[in-house]
Amino acid sequence: MTGRTILTAAEMRAAEDAAIAASTPVETLMERAGIGAAEAIWRYAGPVPALVLCGPGNNGGDGYVIARELAARGVKVRVAVSEEPKTPAAQAARDSWEGPVEDIAEAAPAPLLVDALFGTGLTRPLDDSLSARLAELAAQARIAAAVDLPSGVATDDGAILSPVPDFDLTVTFQTLKPAHLLQPAARHLGRVVVADIGIEAASALETVERPRLIPPGPDSHKYDRGFVLTFGGDLRGASALSAVAALRAGAGAVRLASDKPLGAVPFGIMQVGEEMVDLLSDKRLGAVVFGPGIIAGGESDCRLDQCLESGLPLVLDAGAITLLAERGPERLRDLEHMAILTPHGGEFKRLFGESEGSKIDRTRAAAARSGAIVVFKGADTVIAAPDGRTALAGDASSWLATAGSGDVLAGAIGAMRARGLDAYEAAIAGVWLHGRAAQLAGPNLIADDLLEGLRGALVECL
Repeated sequence: MTGRTILTAAEMRAAEDAAIAASTPVETLMERAGIGAAEAIWRYAGPVPALVLCGPGNNGGDGYVIARELAARGVKVRVAVSEEPKTPAAQAARDSWEGPVEDIAEAAPAPLLVDALFGTGLTRPLDDSLSARLAELAAQARIAAAVDLPSGVATDDGAILSPVPDFDLTVTFQTLKPAHLLQPAARHLGRVVVADIGIEAASALETVERPRLIPPGPDSHKYDRGFVLTFGGDLRGASALSAVAALRAGAGAVRLASDKPLGAVPFGIMQVGEEMVDLLSDKRLGAVVFGPGIIAGGESDCRLDQCLESGLPLVLDAGAITLLAERGPERLRDLEHMAILTPHGGEFKRLFGESEGSKIDRTRAAAARSGAIVVFKGADTVIAAPDGRTALAGDASSWLATAGSGDVLAGAIGAMRARGLDAYEAAIAGVWLHGRAAQLAGPNLIADDLLEGLRGALVECL
């Protein structure tokens, strides 16, 4: 299960340096980038009069090549600059542009705006006057395209260093960068296109992609497909959502243990009220989901300890994370099977405390500390393993901000774990299924709608 590579600013620089050292001149890379970006912009916008904004670095150099290529296609192009080129490659690109060059402060707007002021690696805000000018020209354009990243975005954490307009198209090179998927930057990018510039790139960070799952065969039975145990708590709807989600995500059997009736759940869910120790001793179990519907206090502490001592693969969500915070995340390090934690922002802080760095950095640190797979939920969900492997899903529907959606995710991950995927792959597969279910459910969804969406999402993986 391999996603698309995501490179940080430093990794991208290293990849470019390696290509240059292997006899590909920086000018060649700039030509490839500019030609690729011009092609993407042309396909998106068509022959629309364009204003290309060029900065002093190599991103500005890309802009000069883009201007030249668009003009060669018959587009009426003007170039405006914030500063003159400061790198040899950018100066060479500037020399290849035969049209006029204007001062950005005096440039008139155009129907198509191309922002090639600053790309990856920006660490400081734009000057107020330049930021305001960019916003003004973008507002007056019908189509706005950014080269690599909109100027004002931090590459590695998606932070907004200075106000960023909304773009219709962002063209980046060779691989995605973290800011293309991390919030708050990602909401400003529009469609993101990756242009190949012919360099080698590798990273431990990848995108979450559709899993390839094996459908049941003629000799399969329900326990082969995955047997999931979930526990009911005081919030009965949450427990039921998690159990039904596991079934809809492909588990062959789901047992929902509760000492209280949970009302209307599918007849395929086995509701039981046996002692927890007896339930956990069932050798056919493939995963235990504990936490949805659980409130700290009473028997919950004891039940968490029993889960931790069971030797079974665990998915710990919601109330389980609150309980685990009292023990410390290090409690998971010695488990027989690697656990999966699914905190939202508040739960993450409660369990791991305040921490520095990007969401990716914090999730990786949490996974290393706990020895567990950490699924840091949100509009930009980050999944990290203790060995540093990390996956990023940045296209979640905003309608997932609804009660119960996290319970559905826990159940889906539990189903993937029970069917035999390792903890990291199970987390990635569950996150993909959950996100796709939301897309299939459409706007104004409620958590119950995700259950039917899971059915359609699963079919796409077989």
